[in-house]
Amino acid sequence: MGTLSTHVLDTALGRPAQGIRVALERAGDVVGSGVTDADGRVRDLHKKTASLSEGSYRLTFHVADYFAKTHRESCFTEVVVDFHIGDSAEHYHVPLLLSPFGYSTYRGS
Repeated sequence: MGTLSTHVLDTALGRPAQGIRVALERAGDVVGSGVTDADGRVRDLHKKTASLSEGSYRLTFHVADYFAKTHRESCFTEVVVDFHIGDSAEHYHVPLLLSPFGYSTYRGS
């Protein structure tokens, strides 16, 4: 069974982004969720009973509350990252580099 991890780094502040709600979906169904911790990571993102098999997935980062709590204006309310798991035996890491007016993501290790 494949595994998935994510984390969010606030590139404007130069530190992890704590308190962002993250949802993992497959075919419109939520198969996992969590909130970023002090390291900007979501531990145990997907339910242990939900296999991450080959297919398309979506991570939704709910960032509006995070920017409001840090008293910063942002044009984003959510960041949606669609990605594909091609080999269900591999680990997939999908981080988010975030600032109030831009973001980037990549497949990490």
